[in-house]
Amino acid sequence: MEFYTEYIGYFASGIVLLSFLMGNIFVLRIINTIGCGFFIFYGVLLGSMPIILTNTAIVLINAYYLFLKNNKDIS
Repeated sequence: MEFYTEYIGYFASGIVLLSFLMGNIFVLRIINTIGCGFFIFYGVLLGSMPIILTNTAIVLINAYYLFLKNNKDIS
């Protein structure tokens, strides 16, 4: 594992953790999606399908609630 790969994992973890500090669910989902994107990149660097699949699923769930579901539920 390259030196920078571990830092990408820590960075992704920090963004996901930060997302849970948001009071607005819309902002939480956006920041969480960004963190998951970094986790997907991290999973690719590691060659870890569980990391890639889990975070891809979370991105799709966030996308559903952000763009497809009626946004009046999001405050």
